[in-house]
Amino acid sequence: MSPRTSPLHDRHVAAGAKLADFSGWSMPIEYAGGGVLAEHAAVRDGVGLFDVSHLGTGTVRGPGAAAFVDECLTNDLGRIGPGQAQYTLCCDRDGGVVDDLIVYLHGPDDVLLVPNAANAADVLGRLADAAPSGITVNDRHTEVAVLAVQGPRALQVLELLGLPGELDYMSFVTGTGGGGAEVTVCRTGYTGEHGYELLVDADRAVETWDAVLEAGEAEGIRLCGLGARDTLRTEMGYPLHGHELSREITPVQARAGWAVGWKKPAFWGREALLAEREAGPARLLWGLRASGRGIPRPGMAVLDAAGTRVGEVTSGTFSPTLRTGIALALIDTAAGAAEGTELAVDVRGRAQDVTVVKPPFVASHVR
Repeated sequence: MSPRTSPLHDRHVAAGAKLADFSGWSMPIEYAGGGVLAEHAAVRDGVGLFDVSHLGTGTVRGPGAAAFVDECLTNDLGRIGPGQAQYTLCCDRDGGVVDDLIVYLHGPDDVLLVPNAANAADVLGRLADAAPSGITVNDRHTEVAVLAVQGPRALQVLELLGLPGELDYMSFVTGTGGGGAEVTVCRTGYTGEHGYELLVDADRAVETWDAVLEAGEAEGIRLCGLGARDTLRTEMGYPLHGHELSREITPVQARAGWAVGWKKPAFWGREALLAEREAGPARLLWGLRASGRGIPRPGMAVLDAAGTRVGEVTSGTFSPTLRTGIALALIDTAAGAAEGTELAVDVRGRAQDVTVVKPPFVASHVR
């Protein structure tokens, strides 16, 4: 089966993008004229534009839709109000993570969900199966495009577009952008920088993309692919489903308990997660910073001073900001790891010394 393509696919091809299959979607990994390092630097120092239309979108609507979603997903929707978004998790009965996603709360009867590409159908299908009479769940995965404008100059770009940018973190409004398209603007992102995600109907994606690039030209905006998105999120210690969160990795192990409404009477996986939190997890997520030239990669073994395997790298990359290897890793709690502990990663048969740190690896500028 051929991978799906973004409504912006032709723009990526014209810009010389290196395309790759990402969760069944053909998406840009990097663009000609700079590559991942230049794109990463643009977001840290200026502003970058990402197409993340592979992300899923779905609506849950009907009387009590928000209360229904709150009974299913982990976070507490009572903590936010209409016009705010929230990071949350969809868990299995045993506490494993089916997906992590963003909930946009329009009102008590209207919720928008943005899950990951690979898991969108599963999450929406589970909700549809559980929905009571009167509540409808609709998959809009191919109907909505998602653009991310990220970096310290992102606000200036939105102002030039005529879109509202003076928003609190994790809040959203609807405005009209260049070309006249209706755009939902949310102060969210996956880079650790001040930024926005723009949701627009797929058939208006190209004109919105072009308008963002035109407005951002004076700010030195750069097209960015999913390669830079990964290095940026790893420097922040942000989880990626399938790496730091999965059916086998619970929120407790991944230090994502802050996204769980522990006092709520009901959500999927509640009993298993409460039991794990009470007993203490067998492993915990930590950051690792390399002191040599070796680059930790997912699946590599983490070793203690005696050479005994005590964990596994879940994500690893070269940090363009720190100019060294960094990683996220699940480490056995019995190993007694703490900030400053010296360990090693088996990098293709050679022990690369690493120091245990608590992410983020670089300062976040989200505010």
